Amino acid sequence: MDAIVKNLVSDTSRPSREEAEAAVRVLLRWAGDDPEREGLLDTPKRVAASYRELFSGYETDIDEVLGRTFEEVAGYNDMVLVRDIPFFSHCEHHMLPVMGKAHVGYLPDGRVLGLSKIARVVDVFGRRLQTQEAMTAQIAQAITETLQPLGVAVFIEAEHMCMAMRGIQKSGSTTLTTTFTGRFKDNATEQARFMTMVRGR
Repeated sequence: MDAIVKNLVSDTSRPSREEAEAAVRVLLRWAGDDPEREGLLDTPKRVAASYRELFSGYETDIDEVLGRTFEEVAGYNDMVLVRDIPFFSHCEHHMLPVMGKAHVGYLPDGRVLGLSKIARVVDVFGRRLQTQEAMTAQIAQAITETLQPLGVAVFIEAEHMCMAMRGIQKSGSTTLTTTFTGRFKDNATEQARFMTMVRGR
């Protein structure tokens, strides 16, 4: 399922850490500062290290994250919902931060996931350059392919710094995206129940 991302990474020779640090120095000069001044001497190293962490989702195999499922559910066959999963991502257009919460629900068909794995899936896709729309769909697709549930519902609400810090500069605006599959897609009542549970604080 992650083949497209894997192919993109493998088809492009990855620059060395030294090359990445040199690129940061170029950006510092382009911004109008001196990368040789005391406060910026270690900035290229810090940026390279932080990028390795912030974009660690490219190095994570989502199939391994979701590998194990459980069949011992004592007859439970209703919605499983993990809500208010915080995440940080970066806009693929401007490489500026995206911060928000994801709410993920599914209707099991005999098997369930460990709850922490749902949060981990959000984290993996968040730690890549993203659009919110794509991330919403990717989370639903990953759970669908691994678990084969009766339906998956994903709702993401996030603030994009590319809108808050530049361009239109509208701080505090929130973008909402949803993806529904299976019974959630075909049944407005299930969609409404999911949204009610998400909002039922």
